[in-house]
Amino acid sequence: MNGAAPAFEVIKAPESGPVVLSVPHAGRDYSPAHRALVRPPVERLLALEDRLVDELVRNIPGAPVLIANAPRAWIDLNRHEAEIDPGLVDGAVASRLMLTAKVRSGLGLVPRRLAGVGEIWRGRLPLAAVEARLAELHRPYHAALRGLLQESLDAHGTAILLDIHSMPPLSSGDAQLVIGNRFGQSAATWVSASVARTCTRLGLSWQENTPYPGGHIVERHGAPARGIHAVQLEFDRTLYLDDEQRECDPLKLERTRRILSEIVADVKRAALDEALPLAAE
Repeated sequence: MNGAAPAFEVIKAPESGPVVLSVPHAGRDYSPAHRALVRPPVERLLALEDRLVDELVRNIPGAPVLIANAPRAWIDLNRHEAEIDPGLVDGAVASRLMLTAKVRSGLGLVPRRLAGVGEIWRGRLPLAAVEARLAELHRPYHAALRGLLQESLDAHGTAILLDIHSMPPLSSGDAQLVIGNRFGQSAATWVSASVARTCTRLGLSWQENTPYPGGHIVERHGAPARGIHAVQLEFDRTLYLDDEQRECDPLKLERTRRILSEIVADVKRAALDEALPLAAE
């Protein structure tokens, strides 16, 4: 991307346990190349971001963190490589692509349009440009995540990915956190159950898989049969942002960071509890 910051960063933690954190949608390093290609001012693309949710994961003890700095508008790390919008990309052959509901809504691998903003790009993109973004960011990010999970698996016999996102307040108002595990496909039951118990203990309302069951990242990296579990966590943005939902509220941020720290610690303990019967066999 040739931005001022690296496309993503890895923050290692001392005394790391089996939990790995990833933050794919909080990137806000809009490079000159990006700004030259988009129609609206980049400030209008903030709605695509999981606004400042990366601030939640900084200084979380006991877990390495992978954070994307490149914005979701450039390429969405939580989409499959084949979720390309042929209406946006010259040379993309529809029969070879995954034309999912997200693609049709304009939110594919490279987002095409945004509600309230309209078309994002000044014109169609060549397929080679999308392939370059895959090579420069998407594949390296997933390779880095795979490496962190393998390190945890080798060291602890299990690995738990918590993929951190944020959401606007749900219209139902029923949940401040949505736990997504692809309806049980990306993680064993005990992982989500541990997160839910922590939320209940700390007074945070939660629900599972609705409306966010988890995206490409947890689907791709979750492999419960191999001991790798992946769960998507969607935090209500009002938990840590100010009333305008543009900047962090320091007190709310610290409280929510403590909640995430407790979730990480409790999942780590749950993983150890799961390992004990196996060690005794």
